Amino acid sequence: MADRLIEARGLQTYYGSSHVLRGVDFHVDRGETIGLMGRNGMGKSTLLKSLMGLVPPRAGTVHVMGKPTVGRPPFEVAQLGVAYVPEGRGIFGTLSVKENLVMAARPGTRGQRDWTYERVLQTFPRLQERLGHGGQQLSGGEQQMLTIGRALMTNPDVLILDEATEGLAPLIAREIWRICGLIRESGISSVIVDKNWKHVTQVTDRNVILVKGEVVFAGTSAELRAQPQLLDQYLGV
Repeated sequence: MADRLIEARGLQTYYGSSHVLRGVDFHVDRGETIGLMGRNGMGKSTLLKSLMGLVPPRAGTVHVMGKPTVGRPPFEVAQLGVAYVPEGRGIFGTLSVKENLVMAARPGTRGQRDWTYERVLQTFPRLQERLGHGGQQLSGGEQQMLTIGRALMTNPDVLILDEATEGLAPLIAREIWRICGLIRESGISSVIVDKNWKHVTQVTDRNVILVKGEVVFAGTSAELRAQPQLLDQYLGV
């Protein structure tokens, strides 16, 4: 499919002898925003790491932009147009905000330069105020903004955001959700992991729920909201 940016089939992923993903199918199409949900320990982060090449699956296939990527290093997956914002953020604490952003700047896979340094600062005015601060001097919310901004500087086709608002104050979390909406409007596909299903389904087209490494629901946000019994059973709301 021409507009299928990521396609994973039959993923079987382990940590040592621990069998985490059990035959997971997952895909991302151009322009869509997907919510990946499930309680802690259900395989969400493992799925993202399997897509990125950080934890190679023992069985199954992953294609990114039509190219097989199982066994390829994460930097090659990133070069195909996938930006990954990991849980824990992973910013460079000894570099300034400006340096963290500028170091990531590059055109996208189709030569697109939609997300410039100036646009990122317009989107994240709080970062504009802290350009000279080191990464370690930022609050948790500011670090999350910096990590997302840095990912956008690569002009990705797909942005993967693990634990979008984990541990953030409500005011900062609202700002992150606003930015997720802007990313969606800009045409970048995204995969968002977060525990707040109400906010997730407000910005997503489609949602996938994992339970013990298996997909138990895949459907539109409207379909998920219409089935409160699923939310209660699988997400514990």
